[in-house]
Amino acid sequence: MPKVLLYTTAKIVWTFLFYGTDVNENRAHVHVGKKGTTIFAKFWLEPEVELAKEGDLTDAQLKQLLQVVEENKEMLLKQWEVFKKGGNVKLIKINK
Repeated sequence: MPKVLLYTTAKIVWTFLFYGTDVNENRAHVHVGKKGTTIFAKFWLEPEVELAKEGDLTDAQLKQLLQVVEENKEMLLKQWEVFKKGGNVKLIKINK
């Protein structure tokens, strides 16, 4: 379960990751949650960024995360390709 991105705001640290079983899915996506999250949200990265599953996050959190995923789409897609090929995914840290 490699972490791809840690996105830190004043109140929350968001963790973006790929699940090991994701290599079997053809459509690029990322899972997102925060500390205490038991069910992560899922965002498709292609062909356009869109919410696939809400997880246990609020509407306001999902709206914020949709924007974060949009802003980091290219980096996430590059990491997805590395992940799919069995390479080492780099953890990116962003503080806002």
